[in-house]
Amino acid sequence: MSPARRFASAVLLAGLVLTPLAPTRAEEPPTFERDVRPILKAHCFHCHGENPRPKAKLDLRLVRTMKQGGVSGPAVVLGGREESLLWTRVDEGEMPPTDKKLSPREKQVLAAWIDRGAPTARPEPASADALTGPTEEEKSFWSFRPIRRPEVPRVKDPGRVVNPVDAFLLDRLERAGLGFSPGADRRTLIRRLAFDLIGLPPSPAEVETFAADPAPDAYERLVDRLLADPRHGERWARHWMDVAGYADSDGYTARDDVRPFAYKYRDYLVRSLNADRPWDVLIREQLAGDEMVRPPYANLSPADVDRLAATGFLRTAPDGTADGSVDPTTARNDVIADTVKVVSTSMLGLTVGCAQCHDHRYDPISQEDYYRFRALFEPAYDPSNWRKPPARLISLWTDADRRRDAEVRAKVAAIAKEQKDAVDALIDRVLEREYAAAPEALRGRLREARKTPPSKRSADQKALLKLYPRIEKISPGSVYLYDGKAYNEITKRFAATTAEAQKGRPAEDAVAALTEVPGRVPVTHLFGRGDPRQPRQAVAPGELSVLAAVMGTPEIPADDPAIPSTGRRLAYALHLTGGKHPLVARVLVNRVWMHHFGRGLVETPSDFGALGARPSHPELLDWLADEFVRGGWSLKRLHRLIVTSAAYRQSSRRTPALDTADPDNRLLGRASVRRLEAEALRDAALWVGGGLNPAMYGPPAPVAPDESGQVIIGRDTRDSAGRPTGSSADPGPEARRRSLYIQVRRSLPLGV
Repeated sequence: MSPARRFASAVLLAGLVLTPLAPTRAEEPPTFERDVRPILKAHCFHCHGENPRPKAKLDLRLVRTMKQGGVSGPAVVLGGREESLLWTRVDEGEMPPTDKKLSPREKQVLAAWIDRGAPTARPEPASADALTGPTEEEKSFWSFRPIRRPEVPRVKDPGRVVNPVDAFLLDRLERAGLGFSPGADRRTLIRRLAFDLIGLPPSPAEVETFAADPAPDAYERLVDRLLADPRHGERWARHWMDVAGYADSDGYTARDDVRPFAYKYRDYLVRSLNADRPWDVLIREQLAGDEMVRPPYANLSPADVDRLAATGFLRTAPDGTADGSVDPTTARNDVIADTVKVVSTSMLGLTVGCAQCHDHRYDPISQEDYYRFRALFEPAYDPSNWRKPPARLISLWTDADRRRDAEVRAKVAAIAKEQKDAVDALIDRVLEREYAAAPEALRGRLREARKTPPSKRSADQKALLKLYPRIEKISPGSVYLYDGKAYNEITKRFAATTAEAQKGRPAEDAVAALTEVPGRVPVTHLFGRGDPRQPRQAVAPGELSVLAAVMGTPEIPADDPAIPSTGRRLAYALHLTGGKHPLVARVLVNRVWMHHFGRGLVETPSDFGALGARPSHPELLDWLADEFVRGGWSLKRLHRLIVTSAAYRQSSRRTPALDTADPDNRLLGRASVRRLEAEALRDAALWVGGGLNPAMYGPPAPVAPDESGQVIIGRDTRDSAGRPTGSSADPGPEARRRSLYIQVRRSLPLGV
């Protein structure tokens, strides 16, 4: 080691006396399992542990194998970091060989651990091959532990406590020598509450009425009124749609095909949230609504249509498989991989997708875990029997609609026959004029030659028609050249008749759902390095190992004989909503909290793993999660609990004491000032100006580029070469709908 390196290392170790090692306690030495293994797992296991043949024959998964070392000798010498190859290679920057090196803090932990004798927390197995499943330290991570309902704390100032939410927050504030800020004035409160619950500002009359209401329950009644407002479902549907990655087009390629019926999922969410349907039901329907409806999907009840529409949640990922220009194997794999990411981040708050190519660097999610999770969805997304997006549409026509369609088709066919007869009659009249123009001696022969099929005409007939080519060329496609006026009259008359008949045809109606093909059960394979062209061992569907270790292994069938589908997604959805899952309720209540306070109790709402933030108020998070489940998974009940708290109703005024003790307002000693999203600003501007179209549900208002290339709300007037052929602007009422109902086209983000 160079003198400069030795000096730096000495300074580094000297700093250990002044700076406690995270996450160890000051009085405890670092241990391999708790402190060092996570560092090596993140930086080194990929080459020295995961592969069947570790590079340089060095396996870093056990202290024993580190001491044994590889081709270069022992990697760790107990008590001597300067003699330990592991440390010197790391300290010199040679390892890991990637650009991402160990941080100073990680190097500090590694150096201290070696110098203190490389201690372990428990006896190690005889072989690294015996290491299966997550470690005890990984299983004890905060988000994997079962939810336990904590006692509501007692506070010094119980007069500021409206409900238990306040008690948890005030307890932390009082321990920091702080308290709640004064309550906000009523005009501020009604505006804050209206934007949070319905996404629109209150009217001046509503503000004045609330401000002058002397009743002690005026605020609670306002909360109930806003929760009952149909616009509440619109506001909160958008929050979940953003989590799910909702779009009205396929994306993936420049073609970006429109998804004409994707909006059915949006409408399902709005209706469900307005009706306060329990979220455990919504989770089961979004993951497996199709498995609750027996095929064939015909003459569906509104409830069954909703269950199928709910699976639109699993159809939000970009899907370019209908575009012939893409590699089908890659495109199909990408759809499934993106779906895994959507489900895992939204409902579990875990980045499961990071384990697609190798074991997760930071969380206890193995590559095999990833493919177990993927196996839940492969019966519906079967790569070997792939169905392109149009083939996944389920028609919502009833038997009556089909009968009416058949009647219209028959009527249109009859009209087409009449039109053909009229054109044939016109051809006969034109032919007679042409025969009359020929010498009388040839007319009979010309008629006979015309009637004879071309393949059977004699040489004399062919020669005769060559002299009179107009007679041979008259056909339904060319007769307009001979009598354009008569032909146009026929065309116009029958076009109008056909159009009138077509009006009786039922409108196209379908739902974009994820379904399985009965009897087809694909085998899921683990892919080497995540490459679908390198299938390895078969993998059965299942829960992530760390969660199964904490709460037990759920029974997920490979193919449930009781229903036409495999039942995998339904069994998993029931497992998630059984009330004992450590993540689902925590993740959901955290998202709701985030939208009311500006950030979640966990600031990384889609990552409850090792790289995610730790909860600012873990006891409150668990209490809310438990209360949410006990309360029947009611989102409106959760809203009511949060927004009626004294904490939510605080003023946002800053004070020197608060800024000094809690500059980021993590303890919530005041209300945080928050920005409105662009959609809420647009909707508010339209509403205040009296131009907001309140129409709910149905197809979205389209977007298109205008003449200058800016994307606006309007009809697409581009030709096949992408050139505008007219104005795209659409000043009608459709363009003034709420932003929720504006088309989300992946290739055409709306200008702001």
